[in-house]
Amino acid sequence: MESQLDWHYAKAVLEWQMEMGATEAILDAPVNRFELADKAKPAVSKTTAVPTKIVEETPADIATKLAQSAKSLDDLRAIMDGFEHCDLKRGARQLVFSDGKVGARVMVIGEGPGRDEDMQGSPFVGRAGQLLDKMFAAIGLSRDAVDLERAIYITNVVPWRPPQNRDPSPDEIEMMLPFLQRHVELAAPDVIIAMGNISCSAILGQKGISRLRGTWAKAFGVDVLPMFHPAYLLRNPISKREAWADLLSVKQKLGN
Repeated sequence: MESQLDWHYAKAVLEWQMEMGATEAILDAPVNRFELADKAKPAVSKTTAVPTKIVEETPADIATKLAQSAKSLDDLRAIMDGFEHCDLKRGARQLVFSDGKVGARVMVIGEGPGRDEDMQGSPFVGRAGQLLDKMFAAIGLSRDAVDLERAIYITNVVPWRPPQNRDPSPDEIEMMLPFLQRHVELAAPDVIIAMGNISCSAILGQKGISRLRGTWAKAFGVDVLPMFHPAYLLRNPISKREAWADLLSVKQKLGN
């Protein structure tokens, strides 16, 4: 019997079905799509090794391993001098490691070397360093003292001068932090003075020196006192009053 279905209507129905996703005509026998999917899967040998994901070490990871391998401050200095992952090293004259008396009860941690420090290889030797010496001399402490009770030991968060004396970046601080922590462990001070915002950020994970200064905290298992950086005091002499109060707090802490 001849179909009475209009050709144009049939064509329209077919096009609608294609738009709805019908892409095959009805076959003479049903097709099991699950079997087709199984056949399409490639055979996997039981002896084929599954590739493992390789995780690359970050510079901070490498620094952590190297820092922990240091058995003395001399070891640490040599390891840091040979560390090639920090770009600050490429623009600096030399490593600025420390100054003062090893074993001193007070450890001063600054931000980073400036021009004078980069040239001489010691921390806090410029105008800010001269003010720092006067500040601690006022409470009977000195980097030149032989007596450990009267001595101070000085270092920085980063050991190389940042270009144009800019602040160290968060990545640079994170990279060098394992070395700083090991430095504290080997120096074994009773008290840490965190000089300025960068030091507080690295040691305490906080910024806002005006808010933090004068309040004792804890880091690396040691009592920490945030203080204004001497460079800030040179620009803002009125803040020397707060710095004097902080120095008296250090003197009291050492007396106790």
